[in-house]
Amino acid sequence: MTEFTPLASLLGGLLIGLAAVLLMALHGRIMGLTGILSGLLPPPDADWSWRAAFLLGAISAPALIVALGDRTIPFETPLSFGAQVVGGLVVGIGAALGSGCTSGHGVCGLARLSPRSLVATCTFMATALATVFVIRHLLGSA
Repeated sequence: MTEFTPLASLLGGLLIGLAAVLLMALHGRIMGLTGILSGLLPPPDADWSWRAAFLLGAISAPALIVALGDRTIPFETPLSFGAQVVGGLVVGIGAALGSGCTSGHGVCGLARLSPRSLVATCTFMATALATVFVIRHLLGSA
């Protein structure tokens, strides 16, 4: 089962919100990770430097916390590498079709009261609930 970590979750949410506000205030950009990453793919956007810095920070900060701390971040999955690749491709296609990802729509779009983001976020959540139900209750996996 997943551990209940309200304080760590609250702190993480506050940091995500702060990052979103700072990116909008300092660069006038929405913090959608799919859009940030796609701007680095060839040909890179003209504003690639802040995109690269953002992604570098998103990757290096957890690595630094693990390196400086006395614990690791546990990660286990019953899925094969191939299944994870297929899942990543399906999520990527969904983000492209939905014109954004959970960070862009769920965090930034809802904060701007975007109707499109509300529909997208409700779709993400309904799909996540249905997926967990199918995997845990119909297929019997934990």
